[in-house]
Amino acid sequence: MESKTTALPRPTGAAANEAAAPLAPGAAVSAGPFPERGPALDDIAETAPSAVGEIVARARAAQRAWAEVPIGERAQLIAKVKRRLLAQTEEIAALLHRECGKPIEEAALAEVLPNADLIDYWTVSIEELLDESPVDLDAIAYPGKAGRIRREPRGVIALITPWNYPVAIPLRTIVPALLAGNAVVFKPSEITPRSGALVASLFDGLLPDGVLAVAQGGGDVGAALIEAGVDLVVFTGSVATGKKIAVACAERLVPTSLELGGKDSAIVLGDCDLERAARGVVWGAFTNAGQNCASIERVYVEQSIADRFIDRVVALTGQLRAGIDVGVMTTARQAEIVRRQLDVALADGAELLAGGAPEPGSLAFPPTIVKVEREDTPLLREETFGPVLPVLVVKDVEEAIARTNASRFALTTSLWTRGYERAHALARQLRSGVVTVNNHGFTGALPAAPWTGTGDSGFGVTSSPHALAELTRPRFYLEDRSRAKGELWWYPYTPALRTIAFAMARVRGGAGWLGRIGALVELVAAFARRLLGR
Repeated sequence: MESKTTALPRPTGAAANEAAAPLAPGAAVSAGPFPERGPALDDIAETAPSAVGEIVARARAAQRAWAEVPIGERAQLIAKVKRRLLAQTEEIAALLHRECGKPIEEAALAEVLPNADLIDYWTVSIEELLDESPVDLDAIAYPGKAGRIRREPRGVIALITPWNYPVAIPLRTIVPALLAGNAVVFKPSEITPRSGALVASLFDGLLPDGVLAVAQGGGDVGAALIEAGVDLVVFTGSVATGKKIAVACAERLVPTSLELGGKDSAIVLGDCDLERAARGVVWGAFTNAGQNCASIERVYVEQSIADRFIDRVVALTGQLRAGIDVGVMTTARQAEIVRRQLDVALADGAELLAGGAPEPGSLAFPPTIVKVEREDTPLLREETFGPVLPVLVVKDVEEAIARTNASRFALTTSLWTRGYERAHALARQLRSGVVTVNNHGFTGALPAAPWTGTGDSGFGVTSSPHALAELTRPRFYLEDRSRAKGELWWYPYTPALRTIAFAMARVRGGAGWLGRIGALVELVAAFARRLLGR
């Protein structure tokens, strides 16, 4: 790192005591505000924006050597991260509990265990996925020529990630990016700097210096990263910030991968398994206190089962234990956004069925359900990113799909039904990048499955071989072993060459059968003249 750093604020008073105290199994998250949840780590420092250019320069120098390391050796090194990750499961869960407000179980299940699978997937499959592929060339049109495609690393990747899943989200890019031969400069959220530092520490001693660097800080550090001349920016976060990054990158012709917001819907059909649908929707709405781009933020339920479904969702929500099943919100700013959206919806006539906003200043926002009729309210139009679930009754599934697709967001949608064939047909009508049947929101943890969206949800892809289209670039190699002194299309341009060009167009489909036969005769004569240089 750079010597010009400013220490991030350390916890004081009660916050410091909370951070240092051991966490008892099953302990509940405090319901009060958290001015600072992180443990007192002395080595967390904020990076000066002026230092970012040097960090990127060191990463670029290190990347050249890293890309020369055989892929199998890179995979063997990074595979060691899995054991380190799993060995620190309790430490990571405790840190996420303190820094983000997550329940311990949720932290381990969502941020540690899936990433062990991710490391296995990429380290086992990367050689095959990056293996060069041949290009078929017509031996008559291109005699003596052979081509192949290789996936080359982008170079230096800037990775800017949010605070809601501060371990899982970075690793989904860091692992394949490094395996592909890139260097990564990683800027974690300024809300969760300690989680970001922990992620980087998992690679300590495994990589050459500079291949993975951390730049701690806020938006000014992220802007400096883009200005430093990176080769790709991978960003997960808000739509507003994503658009600013897209503009800044466009001005520099730097490619971007943007995974932005969501306004995900669950569509509950009349033939669903009602108990499973209700339980799945409650989990999909309130896991991580709703702070998830894939949270269910709209439920469209068919009228035929609406009353029974709503009653069951309300009952299940009432069984959730504050601080054990559902954690607190991470930031006061986000809690206030959720409060404002809920207040406007209620003022517009929404019916409060469960929960409600907490006292001002509290991050313990209870799971809240509202029955809504009108779509023109921020609670239905904007990303909420909090534990509020609007339920809307619709006449049929066609109305539900039309309302789902009307949103400017299109990340994930879940269909709840026993009719699987029908569900497949309905899925093709949806705009969403991910569609699940009888489940919701967990597929981001599947390393072989692409996570992507459209519209204001962005166009980035994480996980699966499709992610390599962003983390690498194709390079085409052609070798020519022809012994001819020249090519047909080389100089000089002659009348015979013109005849060949026009006759070939007719032979290849530009004329009828008789025309093609005539063109073949012309070709034979023209080739003979061409060989004589005419």
